[in-house]
Amino acid sequence: MSDLTVDPQQYVINKEPYYEEVNTEISLYEAAYGVRMPMMLKGPTGCGKSRFVEYMAWKLKKPLITVACNEDMTASDLVGRFLLDKDGTKWQDGPLTTAARIGAICYLDEVVEARQDTTVVIHPLTDHRRTLPLDKKGELVEAHPDFQLVISYNPGYQSLMKDLKQSTKQRFGGLDFDYPEEELEVSIVSKEAGIDVETAGKLVQIAHRARNLKGHGLDEGISTRLLVYAAQLIGSGVDAEVACSMTMVTPLTDDPDMRDTLNAAVQTFFG
Repeated sequence: MSDLTVDPQQYVINKEPYYEEVNTEISLYEAAYGVRMPMMLKGPTGCGKSRFVEYMAWKLKKPLITVACNEDMTASDLVGRFLLDKDGTKWQDGPLTTAARIGAICYLDEVVEARQDTTVVIHPLTDHRRTLPLDKKGELVEAHPDFQLVISYNPGYQSLMKDLKQSTKQRFGGLDFDYPEEELEVSIVSKEAGIDVETAGKLVQIAHRARNLKGHGLDEGISTRLLVYAAQLIGSGVDAEVACSMTMVTPLTDDPDMRDTLNAAVQTFFG
């Protein structure tokens, strides 16, 4: 696979993703993309980091290649490998190499889940060199002028064993993300799920109570994403308490006492 066989249009987002700006992240990202600065998005699970990248790729009219990082991911999964077929061996680019060739935005989601020896391969793409060595192939890929690397992670959920090295962190500009202010989050949930503002407001109130329990029995609070899930179920006719239990309680914890606490918050608003 090479830049001659990949159509960049297959990675272009044609329909505008729904995204509401929280601070000044849109203009700041546009400025960063203007100088092709590698970007790091930091924030809790389900607060809109991935949606933001999709929105910016659409707004900038650039292809987007997303990689969901995991602990089993190797450098070859990112860069590429030789494959056997009936004619012998052939090289197949990985998503990072493809993005560098065609000038896409490459988004490495939850990058700290990948092994540190894997993330090192991004270093030459994130400084003045903007190159990617394909050692197995003996090729040095020069990144397309439009190429940009974006990574994300949840700093509140990482152990010391799962954090980025300083040598990696200091190659990126950074944007902090968090759950929106109450009024904006109500608007987001209402618009995204197509439900009334009053119901969306109740869901957000429940989420605020759960987020106050982070570090006191919960690893993570209820995300905006889960609020949208609950709202969609309610909008489809599912009982509100059942919908909330299914999307905002069961996924978060297995602890019976914590479930009782969360269910009590649900009953306060929907009981």
